[in-house]
Amino acid sequence: MSRIRSVFAVSLLVSIGFSTAAAAQEMISDTTARKQPLKTWGVQFEEFEYRYSDDDEELGVWNADAFYGTDDLKVRLLTTGEYEIAEQAYETLENQLVGQIPISTFFDAKAGVRFDTPEGPDRTYAVLGVAGLAPQWFEVDANLYVSKDGDTSTEIDAEYELLFTSYWILSATLDATVAFSEDEEIGVGKGLVSTETGLRLSYDLIDRAFSPYVGVVHERKYGDTADFAKAEGGGTEDWFAVIGARIVF
Repeated sequence: MSRIRSVFAVSLLVSIGFSTAAAAQEMISDTTARKQPLKTWGVQFEEFEYRYSDDDEELGVWNADAFYGTDDLKVRLLTTGEYEIAEQAYETLENQLVGQIPISTFFDAKAGVRFDTPEGPDRTYAVLGVAGLAPQWFEVDANLYVSKDGDTSTEIDAEYELLFTSYWILSATLDATVAFSEDEEIGVGKGLVSTETGLRLSYDLIDRAFSPYVGVVHERKYGDTADFAKAEGGGTEDWFAVIGARIVF
């Protein structure tokens, strides 16, 4: 009888062991929806604003981003533009479609295509870039562009937010573009092309989903790019008063 009990106990332990191993293997190989990376989507307007310059120029300006994907891979559609209200024409109109993956704790890499379709000649570029949070809490977005004709340029955007309270935030921005080759047809000279600096004071009216702001923006062209602008009868430097909102859906 004792021997029968021992055999039964061993059989029971072996059965439990196999069941546990099978359950563990099932958990490891579980590919149902509950085990898949969470997919997220959203739309945000980092800038959606009206600008009025010191020489009475009026612009509608936006910088928007729509995304879909997971933490491991996102597809992003980015669009920026400046619309001259009096002339009813796009001064700039840029769209990008990129894929983005994490490469470190604080930075993502991205690659894709960029389409420029303002009132002048269109341009198409390949895009390589990185975006993320640099030391001292600077948000950085750096991109390299290569056109189908081999013209190359780089653009660096940086932003720093100073929180006065949980609702009042002062944002300082710097956008700089450098061209490594000349494209006179669209008014771009070799070297430092342009900079845009801005200060915007916002108030988080609805969490971080709707934040109206006021501010000031300074734009300047340099070198051959400034010479091209003068030859076309345009200016090389502008100051703008700004009113707008950050919007997140």
